[in-house]
Amino acid sequence: MTTASNAPLRLHVFQHVAHEGLGSLEPLFAARVASIAYTRFFARELPPGPTAYDFLIVLGGPMNVYEVDLYPWLTPETAAIRAALDSGKPVLGLCLGAQLLSVALGGTVTRNAHREIGWWPVEKISGPSEATEHWAAEAFPELFTTFHWHGDTFSIPPNATALFRSEGCAHQGFAWGERAVGLQFHPEITPAAIEQWIAESVAEGGGDLKPGTYVQTLEAMKADAVHVAANNLWMEALCGKMLRL
Repeated sequence: MTTASNAPLRLHVFQHVAHEGLGSLEPLFAARVASIAYTRFFARELPPGPTAYDFLIVLGGPMNVYEVDLYPWLTPETAAIRAALDSGKPVLGLCLGAQLLSVALGGTVTRNAHREIGWWPVEKISGPSEATEHWAAEAFPELFTTFHWHGDTFSIPPNATALFRSEGCAHQGFAWGERAVGLQFHPEITPAAIEQWIAESVAEGGGDLKPGTYVQTLEAMKADAVHVAANNLWMEALCGKMLRL
């Protein structure tokens, strides 16, 4: 993966907690790019300006975008995402990252009617939005099972295209312009990450894992990890599309 000028790609990652990383994307990009740099907000690092990178990935995390009092770095992070968009850099937001991307674009984030934890089906949105024909949606099947871990939901920001939905959450993904994509779900997930996220949640009291309509048991979550390989391929395909635009 290289930039349009054929120079090695500079990937930058906004990371919110130590245990939630790039997942399957780390070896993918490590094998293809010259550099992967991080802004670790949990370590009070400050984000660089968009001239420092060619592609920005904003990862997930357990915090809520409206918890600015607890996490004051959410404000400069949102501004940094907006700066990346204004500079024309490709931006991929995952889960919390998608919610921050929505807010940076003028959207809102609220509590979802349900917590979605585990493997649940997602479908492309059909109808006037023509999401099924959108370049970002083309990386995924019409209906697929993917990994979720969220209790909030984003609005589709102005001038964006809604891409995906699930039974438990109406807004699962959107694309804005030709370079920005937000996904509520986690196609970058790995079996090791599932184990680690469960362990972190249990250590914090297990509130996310209490029974719910769209909350899998721990056993089912681990057993359904057979979906990981397909999800990782779809994630690779989406990143490839974003970098070719």
